[in-house]
Formats: sequence, C-alpha cells, structure tokens
Amino acid sequence: MAYVIAFAGKGGTGKTTLAALTIRYLIERKQKPVLAVDADSNSCLNEALGVAVHATIGRLREEALTTVRSGSQRPGGMSMEQLFDYQVQQSVIEAKGFDLMVMGRPEGPGCYCAANNIIRKYTDKFSDKYPYVVIDNEAGMEHLSRRTTHKVDLLLIISDPTQKGVQTVKRINNLVDELSLEVQQRKFIINRVSDVNFKKLMNSASPLPLEEIFNIPDDENIFHLDLEGKPVFELPSESIAVKTLFGILDFCNIP
Repeated sequence: MAYVIAFAGKGGTGKTTLAALTIRYLIERKQKPVLAVDADSNSCLNEALGVAVHATIGRLREEALTTVRSGSQRPGGMSMEQLFDYQVQQSVIEAKGFDLMVMGRPEGPGCYCAANNIIRKYTDKFSDKYPYVVIDNEAGMEHLSRRTTHKVDLLLIISDPTQKGVQTVKRINNLVDELSLEVQQRKFIINRVSDVNFKKLMNSASPLPLEEIFNIPDDENIFHLDLEGKPVFELPSESIAVKTLFGILDFCNIP
C-alpha cells in the first residue's frame, strides 16, 4: 500500500501550494512515482503542478448518468461500471514523476457525495500502484465527516496566521478523534508567517492538542509566480517556502 499524505484546513491557507511542493519533495528526495489526488471540487492543484486537466471525476459521473438516462448503447457491450472504470483510468493525467486524478465539480445539481465516494474508491484502487499518494482536500471538514479521507499516514493541517485558522485546526483535530480515522501522524503548519509573529500567535492562542507545530514564512517567490501564472513547481530550490517545507517533511521521517 502507498504512503498517504493528506492536507486539511480552512480555505485560503495555501494547502494546494504546500501539496504541490510536497509532491515535488517526494519526486526529488524519494525518487519514486506519486499519485496526486485533487479532491477539491474547486480544482486548482493542476495549476500548481503545471499540468492541464482533460477530464474530471465529476464530469465523467455526469456523462455516465446521461448515458444511462438516454439508454445510449455502450461500446463493446461493456457494463456501465466497466465503462466508467475505464474512463476514470483514462482520465488520470500523466506527468514527469507523478500522475494526477481530479475530482472537479459535478455539472448537475446536488451534493458532491457521489463524486467524493468515487474519489475514495479509486484512490484506494490506485494506491497499490504507487509508493506515495498526496491528497489535496477541499476546505473545511466535509471530507473528514464524509470519510473521504480515511487511512492516512501523515495528515498536515494547515492554517493561516489567524485565530480563526487556529480554531479550525482544533476542530479538524477533534473530528479526526471523534470519527476514529486511521491517521498515523498529525502535524500542524501555520503558513505564511514569520518566526516572530508565529511565536506571538502561539502565545495568544489557547494550547493546541498537537505535539509538533511548524511555521512556513511568507515567500515572495510564490507571489511572483502566481502573478505570472506559473506553477509553484518552478520555485527555486533556495526559496524559503521550499527549504522550510522540505525540512518539515524530513522531520516527519517519511519512508
């Protein structure tokens, strides 16, 4: 089975950027293939990785439902399940060092439960083929409460330098315990904050129930890449965000 790293936290904390840099870390340091899973309905992990999306799980599901409703003939006499399985495997985006599976936004009305269940199913199914899986979850705690994220070796809970972000971290941490999710390690990262302000925030906030709490300073290189529409994969190795996150991941003793 793959070693699974998942990201959680409220919106706007930089989860997707850190997920992309974690994929880069695994490629460079471990030199083994990675399955990247964009489990956010507002997909943007591909942009951080610098690859184009040609199909999403949400869209494939809508197309499959349309086929069933219309009674259209399926190729080769395939069952609906066989056809959908084939389409999902074809939708996986292949890139240098990693493959990417994207949930996307279902086009029809209703909740995202079905697409989330499919993401979980195929993450489990594909995990046997990859040494590492990195899951960029949607903002909030829905993916945890729906158990989209279940067996996780390393859960990185990301916050911005605000009291609201810290409170979200506490709720996520408590929810993991309440649902008895299989999480081997949990680490808390406050993103885009200097060492000085990190200490101020820690002193002003009520104690967090996590042993290791880290901070990643703000990195102007990320701002400039975003401004130019370039992926964070292009950050220079000496970038403070890259160096700090790589150090945190080294500390986590990822096999």
